[in-house]
Amino acid sequence: MGIVAIVGRPNVGKSTLFNRLVGGRQAIVDEQSGVTRDRHYGKSDWNGKAFSVIDTGGYAVNTGDAFEGEIRKQVVAAVAEADVILFMVDVTGGVTAYDDAVAELLRRSNKKVLLVVNKVDNNNRIYDAHEFYKLGLGDPYCVCAMSGSGTGEILDEAVKHLSGSDDEDDTEIPRVAIVGKPNVGKSSLANALLGEERNIVTPIAGTTRDAVLSRYNKFGHDFYLVDTAGLRKKGKVHEDLEFYSVMRTIRAIERSDVCVLMVDATQGVEAQDLNIFGLVARNSKGCVIAVNKWDLVEKDSNTMKRYREAIQTRLAPFSDVPIIFTSITEKQRLMDVVNVVSEVYKNRRQHISTAKLNETILPVIEAYPPPAIKGKYIKIKYATQLASPSPAFAFFCNLPQYVKEPYKRFLENKLRESYNFSGVPIHIFLRQK
Repeated sequence: MGIVAIVGRPNVGKSTLFNRLVGGRQAIVDEQSGVTRDRHYGKSDWNGKAFSVIDTGGYAVNTGDAFEGEIRKQVVAAVAEADVILFMVDVTGGVTAYDDAVAELLRRSNKKVLLVVNKVDNNNRIYDAHEFYKLGLGDPYCVCAMSGSGTGEILDEAVKHLSGSDDEDDTEIPRVAIVGKPNVGKSSLANALLGEERNIVTPIAGTTRDAVLSRYNKFGHDFYLVDTAGLRKKGKVHEDLEFYSVMRTIRAIERSDVCVLMVDATQGVEAQDLNIFGLVARNSKGCVIAVNKWDLVEKDSNTMKRYREAIQTRLAPFSDVPIIFTSITEKQRLMDVVNVVSEVYKNRRQHISTAKLNETILPVIEAYPPPAIKGKYIKIKYATQLASPSPAFAFFCNLPQYVKEPYKRFLENKLRESYNFSGVPIHIFLRQK
């Protein structure tokens, strides 16, 4: 598909236009400047032609922002990647030095550039838009990204310069979300796997704000990789921006198939790691735990074994989760993460036939039936796997209300012994025969 990039100085409405084009609130929008940092991808279509849209951070120089240089790199990368560039300016601010800097960058790119003058929400501002002719980038397109007025004319012109018209079906491509506390190496892992500086990485906690989507298609693996903002305890989230980042991360978990939970090896599994793991499990997503910064841990011959056992103890009762000890700086076991993620995705999608399931589980139930309650004996007749996105099993019996949680865990453990459901939550339901 063709690619349309939205660029400009900070706080001109790029993310608002991005959300308008992709038809949702994918990018965080706030009155504060410098909200967007990484390149943010979305999909759109116009008159039957599908294309990708890139939202970028505000291009600025000498602002004192710690992320300024990295944001500029992301903007330059988006310009190089795009077929059509929407250069966005603000009619209320007129032409600024930052606008001149962006215009100079775009003139050197030799790409098709559409000059988009935002915040033109009344007729008087149309005359003010003429000032932007001095940028030397052709006729300005007057729009109001907030209301959507004028966006049709931009899209009509943009799609003329885009190649490819077929929208590939990506519903079957797995989505893998990288989650964890701030500063455990989520963006570094995404960059290492993708082989490029796709996401901004700094020692400052909270660098990533949006959930950033990328396509990983290497070594026989094909999935969407979602880098997310770090999740802190609720009591420590005070700013609106961080609240929105947390909501984007939770939404990314809800939309994913498998989550890679990153843990800092130097800190161990803390309460917040368990909270995030619980969030993944409650949403019935596959889970892989990547213990990062393993190179910083003093080790002996049994360190890894003890560390794994300590994690599994804290995760109980759902402890059948793959644990990989990685070091992104040393490039240790990164492909193991990819291979195990693919295996967990297959485990989550597998379906066991009713005949095979009953052949396996009924002898176990007969040997260890549910305990009798109040003199009533519980007889489980048969079981079947339900048609759900994650593994769920229904056991049909005469008195389902008397089957307690310990016996459900017994059934789950027997299923895990017989079939490979590593990294995947299993749901057990007792139903009336």
